[in-house]
Amino acid sequence: MALLILMRHGQSMWNAAGLFTGWVDVPLSNKGIEEAIDGGKKIAEYDIDEVHVSTLIRAQMTAMIALAQNNHGKTPVFQYNGPSDGSNTSQNEARMIEWAQIRGDAGSTSILPVHVSWQLNERMYGDLQGLNKDATREQYGAEQVHIWRRSYDVPPPNGESLELTANRTIPYLENNIIPQLSNGKNLFVAAHGNSLRSIIMSIESLTKEQVLSLEVPTGVPIIYQFQENSWIKLN
Repeated sequence: MALLILMRHGQSMWNAAGLFTGWVDVPLSNKGIEEAIDGGKKIAEYDIDEVHVSTLIRAQMTAMIALAQNNHGKTPVFQYNGPSDGSNTSQNEARMIEWAQIRGDAGSTSILPVHVSWQLNERMYGDLQGLNKDATREQYGAEQVHIWRRSYDVPPPNGESLELTANRTIPYLENNIIPQLSNGKNLFVAAHGNSLRSIIMSIESLTKEQVLSLEVPTGVPIIYQFQENSWIKLN
């Protein structure tokens, strides 16, 4: 029996400004920081064995702030393992892998490994990134913008649909998260509204129609129990 804790990042500065964000790397707002603190307090008693975050700072900030509330005294340490796409490791990446290694046993006894993956990133919103949401509705029509945001397989111009997002998040769930849960580890994943929607779609076996109405609140932990390849939602 193991636990999977999912948390959408707290409000970002562009969320607060009403701008489409996607892969633009903006930090949390003050409200988002408070949301991360509150979310962390809700999971403070859980003994987490491994953390997975996207490459985007708002998810990483959320994870670190939430984990600062945890009562088990572990130190989150980012892991540098080189490219996961089969490409060559650059000199700087090789240096990070080598120079970031823990040399003494004393420093490794309470490590909480943090894995960073682009597969957990938010939907890429293409030509909408950086645009004001209200102005975009006025330009293209509210119905068209709603289709871009909430349909399953219609992407915004030069961006990703939820289906395309699921094509990277679900393999990550199956290849990187479920095997660790099967080994009895408790995992914490801090990511984004759409990357988590696609993961939840897989976990809960939602249809393409059902996932369209799924809302993932910011800074609120969603907890699943995993046992013998089955899921039980605990909250």
